Amino acid sequence: MSRSEKNTAQGQKTNDTEGDTIGARLRQRRKVRGLSLQVLADRAQVSIGLLSQIERGLTMPSVNSLSAICAALEMPVSWLFDPGGNPQEQYIVRPHQRRVLDLGAKGMRKELMTPDNIADIQMMRLIIQPGGSTGDIPYRHETGAKCGTVLQGCLGLEIDGRTILLKPDDSFAFPATALIRFWCEGAETTEALWIVTPAVY
Repeated sequence: MSRSEKNTAQGQKTNDTEGDTIGARLRQRRKVRGLSLQVLADRAQVSIGLLSQIERGLTMPSVNSLSAICAALEMPVSWLFDPGGNPQEQYIVRPHQRRVLDLGAKGMRKELMTPDNIADIQMMRLIIQPGGSTGDIPYRHETGAKCGTVLQGCLGLEIDGRTILLKPDDSFAFPATALIRFWCEGAETTEALWIVTPAVY
């Protein structure tokens, strides 16, 4: 094999590996979101055939298609290109490896602290600026549970219509089926650990 052929083969192998990784992460996010291939394809306005090929690592999506699929999954494109890290640390997330979801309009930042390959539970660090909240309309999930503890500031938490103010070291737990909303109470930034089962991001 000539040097140019060898380089081409190595490049193809790298591209295939990248495609497999991106496809696997997209498939995992879709399953965490509880979406079928058809529903995601419709939301992203791509063909179900293309989406299936992307998930199986058979083709690399265009920038536009990738952006549309990630938007439909409510995830930043950057999540797909997170450094792989040491395979021996597949259950570890170092501070610099945390995925970040910045909800600027809501005054909230979520740092994901658990690895993607563990989809049964997820821990997040919430940072909520004064005035920040999940909004005025309560929400819920179909299955699972949620718990956490306040690290700093004061967390306003509404559970099924009842409002509770939580201060540092206060903790909480409730079924994911409960209608909830939460916010930063007062003029100090609120920080909290938030754990959910199963993973939602």
